[in-house]
Amino acid sequence: MRNIVEIKEVFKTIDKEEILSGINLQIAEGEIYGFLGPNGAGKTTLMKCMLSLSTITSGSIEIFGKNLHEHREEILSQIGSIIESPIFYDNCTAKEILEIHAQYMGKNITDSDVIRVLRMVGLKNTTKKVKDFSLGMRQRLGLARAFLTKPKLLILDEPINGLDPIGIQEIRNLLLSLSKEHGITILISSHILSEISQIADKIGFIKNGEMVEQVSMKEIRRENINLEEYFMSHFLNDIKNYEVD
Repeated sequence: MRNIVEIKEVFKTIDKEEILSGINLQIAEGEIYGFLGPNGAGKTTLMKCMLSLSTITSGSIEIFGKNLHEHREEILSQIGSIIESPIFYDNCTAKEILEIHAQYMGKNITDSDVIRVLRMVGLKNTTKKVKDFSLGMRQRLGLARAFLTKPKLLILDEPINGLDPIGIQEIRNLLLSLSKEHGITILISSHILSEISQIADKIGFIKNGEMVEQVSMKEIRRENINLEEYFMSHFLNDIKNYEVD
C-alpha cells in the first residue's frame, strides 16, 4: 500500500524558537491516522504546514507522491480540511457557504451534491443562516465543506469539537465509511482518546514539537490494553490534558 503522506525531517522555527523538530510521519492510502499531543505540542502547526498555511524551515512534505512546495495547487485541490474553528460568512446559509467554496475550489458541484453532503453531516435545514448556528452545527458545516469536493485526503483538526454524543457517533461512522469504503486517507487530531481509539489505524504522539511515538492500534490491542492505558503508561505527565471518556 502506497503512502499518501511522507513527511521527512521537518523543522519549523519562529523567532529562534523551534516549533517542529525533525518530524517524520507516513500515512498510508486509506488509513486513519490519529494525531495526539498536549496543547501547544505542534499538531495544528504541522497540519497548517501540510496545507501551505504555514511554511517549514527545512525538511520536505510530499503528498500524493509530489513535493508540496513544487505542486501546491494540484495537491491542495485534492485535500479537504478543518483547521481550528471553521470560519464562515455569517449571513449566508449552509447551502450558500458550500456553493461559494465549490466556486473557490474551481469544482463543478451540483445542487444535489451540496444537499447530499449536508445530509451526510446531519444538516437538513438549508435556509438557516450561519449566524444562528450552534457550535456543533458550525462544526458539521465545516465537515461538509471539507467533504464537498470529494477529496482524497482529509486533514481534520479537532473535528468533533462542540458535537453532542449523537453527533460524535455520526461523524465517527462517517469517517470510518469514507476510509474503509471509499479509500479516503484521514489525518485527525483530537483530545478525546476513546474516540480516536475507535477509528484510528495508527497513532502518532507529538510532544514539544517532536514525534515521540508512532504505533498501530493493532499493536496496542495486542498488549491487551486500551489507548488510554497505553498513553498513561508512556506519557503519564501529559495524559492529563486529554479526555478519556
